[in-house]
Amino acid sequence: MGKTISEKVISEHAGRDVKCGEFVVAKVDVVMAQDGTGPLSVQELKKMNMERVFDKENSILFIDHASPSSRKELSNAQKLLREFSQKTGAFLSDVGEGVCHQRLVEDWVNPGNLVVGADSHTCTSGALGAFSTGMGSTDIALAFALGKVWLKVPETHKFVVKGTMPEGVYSKDIILHIIGKIGADGATYKAMEFEGDTIENLSMSSRFTITNMAVEAGGKTGLISTDETTRKYLEERGRGDKFREIKSDSDANFEKVLEIEVDKLEPLIAFPHTVDNVRSISDIK
Repeated sequence: MGKTISEKVISEHAGRDVKCGEFVVAKVDVVMAQDGTGPLSVQELKKMNMERVFDKENSILFIDHASPSSRKELSNAQKLLREFSQKTGAFLSDVGEGVCHQRLVEDWVNPGNLVVGADSHTCTSGALGAFSTGMGSTDIALAFALGKVWLKVPETHKFVVKGTMPEGVYSKDIILHIIGKIGADGATYKAMEFEGDTIENLSMSSRFTITNMAVEAGGKTGLISTDETTRKYLEERGRGDKFREIKSDSDANFEKVLEIEVDKLEPLIAFPHTVDNVRSISDIK
Protein backbone atom coordinates (compact mmCIF):
# COMPACT_ATOMS: atom_id res chain seq x y z
CA MET A 1 0.00 0.00 0.00
CA GLY A 2 1.29 3.44 -0.97
CA LYS A 3 1.53 6.46 1.28
CA THR A 4 -0.11 9.86 1.42
CA ILE A 5 2.00 13.02 1.66
CA SER A 6 1.39 13.12 5.42
CA GLU A 7 2.49 9.51 5.89
CA LYS A 8 5.62 10.08 3.80
CA VAL A 9 6.76 13.24 5.60
CA ILE A 10 5.99 11.97 9.10
CA SER A 11 7.67 8.62 8.33
CA GLU A 12 10.88 10.46 7.40
CA HIS A 13 10.80 12.47 10.61
CA ALA A 14 9.84 9.56 12.87
CA GLY A 15 12.65 7.42 11.46
CA ARG A 16 10.34 4.56 10.51
CA ASP A 17 7.38 3.73 8.29
CA VAL A 18 4.14 5.01 9.79
CA LYS A 19 0.52 4.94 8.71
CA CYS A 20 -2.57 6.95 9.57
CA GLY A 21 -3.89 6.45 13.08
CA GLU A 22 -0.48 5.84 14.68
CA PHE A 23 0.89 8.01 17.47
CA VAL A 24 4.51 8.96 16.85
CA VAL A 25 7.34 11.12 18.11
CA ALA A 26 8.82 13.01 15.17
CA LYS A 27 11.67 15.46 14.64
CA VAL A 28 10.73 18.93 13.43
CA ASP A 29 12.49 21.21 10.97
CA VAL A 30 10.89 24.55 11.83
CA VAL A 31 9.16 25.74 15.03
CA MET A 32 7.45 29.08 15.44
CA ALA A 33 5.29 31.10 17.81
CA GLN A 34 3.86 34.59 17.55
CA ASP A 35 3.35 37.33 20.08
CA GLY A 36 -0.13 36.09 21.04
CA THR A 37 0.99 32.53 21.80
CA GLY A 38 4.76 32.71 22.20
CA PRO A 39 4.77 34.21 25.71
CA LEU A 40 2.90 31.14 26.97
CA SER A 41 5.54 28.87 25.41
CA VAL A 42 8.36 30.86 27.01
CA GLN A 43 6.64 30.78 30.40
CA GLU A 44 6.24 26.99 30.18
CA LEU A 45 9.93 26.57 29.36
CA LYS A 46 10.84 28.69 32.37
CA LYS A 47 8.66 26.50 34.61
CA MET A 48 10.44 23.39 33.29
CA ASN A 49 13.88 25.01 33.53
CA MET A 50 14.36 24.35 29.80
CA GLU A 51 15.05 27.80 28.37
CA ARG A 52 16.78 26.71 25.18
CA VAL A 53 16.11 26.06 21.50
CA PHE A 54 17.11 23.06 19.40
CA ASP A 55 18.06 25.15 16.34
CA LYS A 56 18.65 28.90 16.52
CA GLU A 57 17.89 29.62 12.85
CA ASN A 58 14.74 27.51 12.70
CA SER A 59 13.22 28.42 16.07
CA ILE A 60 11.35 31.60 15.24
CA LEU A 61 9.51 34.18 17.33
CA PHE A 62 7.24 36.53 15.39
CA ILE A 63 6.06 39.85 16.75
CA ASP A 64 3.35 40.48 14.19
CA HIS A 65 -0.13 40.18 15.68
CA ALA A 66 0.09 43.38 17.72
CA SER A 67 2.47 45.29 15.50
CA PRO A 68 3.07 47.73 17.09
CA SER A 69 1.71 46.95 20.54
CA SER A 70 -1.47 48.78 21.49
CA ARG A 71 -1.26 48.41 25.28
CA LYS A 72 1.23 47.75 28.06
CA GLU A 73 0.22 44.11 28.59
CA LEU A 74 1.11 43.30 24.99
CA SER A 75 4.32 45.31 25.24
CA ASN A 76 5.37 43.25 28.26
CA ALA A 77 4.56 40.02 26.41
CA GLN A 78 6.66 41.13 23.45
CA LYS A 79 9.48 42.11 25.80
CA LEU A 80 9.45 38.53 27.12
CA LEU A 81 9.95 37.20 23.57
CA ARG A 82 12.81 39.60 22.87
CA GLU A 83 14.55 38.57 26.09
CA PHE A 84 14.07 34.87 25.28
CA SER A 85 15.58 35.46 21.84
CA GLN A 86 18.60 37.22 23.34
CA LYS A 87 19.11 34.44 25.89
CA THR A 88 18.69 31.44 23.56
CA GLY A 89 19.58 32.77 20.11
CA ALA A 90 16.10 32.01 18.75
CA PHE A 91 15.41 33.98 15.57
CA LEU A 92 13.33 37.10 16.25
CA SER A 93 11.15 38.60 13.52
CA ASP A 94 10.24 41.93 15.07
CA VAL A 95 7.58 44.58 14.47
CA GLY A 96 7.26 45.51 10.80
CA GLU A 97 9.21 42.55 9.44
CA GLY A 98 6.15 40.63 8.26
CA VAL A 99 3.35 38.26 9.22
CA CYS A 100 4.42 34.80 10.42
CA HIS A 101 2.66 32.64 7.82
CA GLN A 102 3.93 34.66 4.89
CA ARG A 103 7.46 34.89 6.27
CA LEU A 104 7.61 31.13 6.87
CA VAL A 105 6.89 30.28 3.24
CA GLU A 106 9.15 33.02 1.93
CA ASP A 107 12.20 32.29 4.05
CA TRP A 108 12.06 28.98 5.92
CA VAL A 109 9.79 26.15 4.76
CA ASN A 110 10.81 23.62 2.10
CA PRO A 111 9.15 20.55 0.56
CA GLY A 112 9.18 17.55 2.88
CA ASN A 113 9.64 19.63 6.05
CA LEU A 114 7.75 19.02 9.26
CA VAL A 115 6.70 22.42 10.59
CA VAL A 116 4.85 23.23 13.82
CA GLY A 117 3.64 26.56 15.13
CA ALA A 118 1.62 27.98 17.99
CA ASP A 119 -0.93 29.32 15.52
CA SER A 120 -3.78 27.45 13.87
CA HIS A 121 -2.96 28.81 10.41
CA THR A 122 0.52 27.27 10.40
CA CYS A 123 -1.06 24.88 7.87
CA THR A 124 -0.46 27.59 5.24
CA SER A 125 3.01 26.15 4.55
CA GLY A 126 1.49 22.88 3.36
CA ALA A 127 1.20 24.38 -0.12
CA LEU A 128 4.96 23.80 -0.36
CA GLY A 129 4.55 20.06 0.21
CA ALA A 130 5.42 20.32 3.91
CA PHE A 131 3.49 18.76 6.79
CA SER A 132 2.74 21.97 8.65
CA THR A 133 0.36 22.22 11.59
CA GLY A 134 -0.65 24.33 14.55
CA MET A 135 -0.28 23.13 18.13
CA GLY A 136 -0.79 24.42 21.65
CA SER A 137 1.78 26.59 23.35
CA THR A 138 3.05 23.83 25.66
CA ASP A 139 3.66 21.43 22.76
CA ILE A 140 5.45 24.22 20.92
CA ALA A 141 7.55 25.00 24.01
CA LEU A 142 8.88 21.43 24.02
CA ALA A 143 9.41 21.57 20.25
CA PHE A 144 11.56 24.67 20.74
CA ALA A 145 13.65 22.95 23.39
CA LEU A 146 13.84 19.39 22.05
CA GLY A 147 13.21 19.65 18.31
CA LYS A 148 10.53 16.97 18.58
CA VAL A 149 6.76 16.66 18.84
CA TRP A 150 4.30 13.84 19.37
CA LEU A 151 1.26 13.60 17.16
CA LYS A 152 -1.19 11.21 15.57
CA VAL A 153 -0.69 10.55 11.86
CA PRO A 154 -3.91 11.89 10.33
CA GLU A 155 -6.15 10.22 7.81
CA THR A 156 -6.28 12.14 4.52
CA HIS A 157 -9.27 13.60 2.70
CA LYS A 158 -8.49 14.29 -0.95
CA PHE A 159 -10.18 17.15 -2.81
CA VAL A 160 -9.89 16.91 -6.59
CA VAL A 161 -10.57 20.38 -7.98
CA LYS A 162 -11.34 20.53 -11.70
CA GLY A 163 -12.23 23.12 -14.32
CA THR A 164 -11.61 26.75 -15.17
CA MET A 165 -12.55 29.41 -12.65
CA PRO A 166 -15.04 31.98 -14.01
CA GLU A 167 -14.14 35.66 -13.98
CA GLY A 168 -14.22 37.07 -10.47
CA VAL A 169 -13.74 33.67 -8.81
CA TYR A 170 -10.50 33.05 -6.90
CA SER A 171 -8.86 30.47 -4.69
CA LYS A 172 -10.60 31.90 -1.61
CA ASP A 173 -13.91 31.00 -3.25
CA ILE A 174 -12.71 27.43 -3.84
CA ILE A 175 -11.84 26.81 -0.21
CA LEU A 176 -15.00 28.55 1.02
CA HIS A 177 -17.02 26.32 -1.31
CA ILE A 178 -15.33 23.23 0.13
CA ILE A 179 -15.87 24.37 3.73
CA GLY A 180 -19.50 25.14 2.93
CA LYS A 181 -19.96 21.61 1.60
CA ILE A 182 -18.25 19.64 4.37
CA GLY A 183 -18.85 21.99 7.34
CA ALA A 184 -16.58 23.72 9.83
CA ASP A 185 -15.85 20.35 11.46
CA GLY A 186 -15.95 18.24 8.30
CA ALA A 187 -12.23 17.49 8.30
CA THR A 188 -11.43 17.51 12.02
CA TYR A 189 -7.88 16.19 12.55
CA LYS A 190 -7.66 15.13 8.90
CA ALA A 191 -5.04 16.08 6.35
CA MET A 192 -6.76 17.92 3.51
CA GLU A 193 -4.94 17.25 0.24
CA PHE A 194 -5.80 19.38 -2.80
CA GLU A 195 -5.12 18.31 -6.38
CA GLY A 196 -6.59 18.50 -9.89
CA ASP A 197 -6.02 20.71 -12.92
CA THR A 198 -7.46 23.78 -11.20
CA ILE A 199 -4.92 23.52 -8.39
CA GLU A 200 -2.09 22.86 -10.86
CA ASN A 201 -2.90 26.13 -12.65
CA LEU A 202 -2.90 28.25 -9.47
CA SER A 203 -0.03 30.53 -8.44
CA MET A 204 1.75 29.82 -5.18
CA SER A 205 -0.03 32.77 -3.55
CA SER A 206 -3.39 31.27 -4.48
CA ARG A 207 -2.30 27.86 -3.20
CA PHE A 208 -1.27 29.39 0.12
CA THR A 209 -4.76 30.87 0.40
CA ILE A 210 -6.29 27.40 0.15
CA THR A 211 -4.01 25.60 2.60
CA ASN A 212 -4.22 28.52 5.03
CA MET A 213 -7.92 27.83 5.53
CA ALA A 214 -7.74 24.04 5.95
CA VAL A 215 -8.04 24.59 9.69
CA GLU A 216 -11.37 26.37 9.15
CA ALA A 217 -12.79 22.93 8.31
CA GLY A 218 -11.02 21.41 11.30
CA GLY A 219 -8.11 20.12 9.22
CA LYS A 220 -4.84 19.14 10.88
CA THR A 221 -3.02 20.38 7.79
CA GLY A 222 -3.60 21.35 4.17
CA LEU A 223 -1.31 19.89 1.51
CA ILE A 224 -0.52 20.37 -2.17
CA SER A 225 1.94 18.27 -4.17
CA THR A 226 5.07 19.98 -5.42
CA ASP A 227 5.49 20.76 -9.13
CA GLU A 228 7.22 23.23 -11.45
CA THR A 229 5.29 26.12 -9.87
CA THR A 230 6.75 25.12 -6.51
CA ARG A 231 10.22 24.84 -8.01
CA LYS A 232 10.02 28.29 -9.59
CA TYR A 233 8.81 29.84 -6.33
CA LEU A 234 11.69 28.32 -4.38
CA GLU A 235 14.17 29.46 -7.01
CA GLU A 236 12.83 33.02 -6.75
CA ARG A 237 13.32 32.83 -2.98
CA GLY A 238 16.90 31.57 -3.34
CA ARG A 239 16.08 28.00 -2.26
CA GLY A 240 15.90 26.22 -5.60
CA ASP A 241 18.23 23.53 -4.26
CA LYS A 242 15.60 22.63 -1.66
CA PHE A 243 13.05 21.53 -4.25
CA ARG A 244 12.00 17.90 -4.22
CA GLU A 245 9.02 16.00 -5.53
CA ILE A 246 6.46 15.38 -2.83
CA LYS A 247 3.17 13.73 -3.76
CA SER A 248 0.93 10.90 -2.61
CA ASP A 249 1.42 7.49 -4.18
CA SER A 250 -1.15 6.39 -6.76
CA ASP A 251 -2.19 3.53 -4.46
CA ALA A 252 -2.29 5.59 -1.26
CA ASN A 253 -5.30 5.12 1.00
CA PHE A 254 -7.59 8.15 1.30
CA GLU A 255 -10.38 8.13 3.86
CA LYS A 256 -12.53 10.29 1.58
CA VAL A 257 -12.27 11.67 -1.96
CA LEU A 258 -14.41 14.64 -3.02
CA GLU A 259 -14.51 16.10 -6.53
CA ILE A 260 -15.12 19.83 -6.97
CA GLU A 261 -16.16 21.41 -10.29
CA VAL A 262 -15.39 25.13 -10.43
CA ASP A 263 -16.69 26.04 -13.89
CA LYS A 264 -19.97 27.41 -12.53
CA LEU A 265 -18.68 28.60 -9.17
CA GLU A 266 -19.66 32.12 -8.12
CA PRO A 267 -17.88 34.48 -5.73
CA LEU A 268 -18.70 33.39 -2.18
CA ILE A 269 -19.02 35.03 1.22
CA ALA A 270 -19.09 33.40 4.65
CA PHE A 271 -21.90 35.00 6.66
CA PRO A 272 -22.02 35.32 10.46
CA HIS A 273 -21.40 33.55 12.64
CA THR A 274 -19.57 30.52 11.24
CA VAL A 275 -17.14 30.05 8.38
CA ASP A 276 -19.31 27.31 6.83
CA ASN A 277 -22.32 29.65 6.50
CA VAL A 278 -21.32 30.20 2.88
CA ARG A 279 -23.52 31.97 0.33
CA SER A 280 -22.96 32.83 -3.32
CA ILE A 281 -22.99 36.44 -4.44
CA SER A 282 -26.29 35.96 -6.31
CA ASP A 283 -28.01 34.85 -3.08
CA ILE A 284 -26.98 37.95 -1.16
CA LYS A 285 -29.49 40.77 -1.02
